[in-house]
Amino acid sequence: MENQKAYEDAKRWVEAKIGFYIHLAIYVVVGTVFITINMTSSVQYFGAKWPLLGWGIGLVFHGIAVFLLRGKSPITDRMIEREMKRN
Repeated sequence: MENQKAYEDAKRWVEAKIGFYIHLAIYVVVGTVFITINMTSSVQYFGAKWPLLGWGIGLVFHGIAVFLLRGKSPITDRMIEREMKRN
């Protein structure tokens, strides 16, 4: 039983890391497109910074949640326990 829980925890965090890396890759690709469009249409004003900044902030919080917090939320644990008891 304990091995199953350890496996499920490890699987969840591997999936979370993969999700972050996919998020990062999409950010880089879309950011490159934004910058390219901006540079070809208006060199005087770098308007691509605003969506990149907002999305970048979200990406930072996603990274913090995945790599620093690592699911150590007691609230989440309690919610999971309640759901398991209900089922």
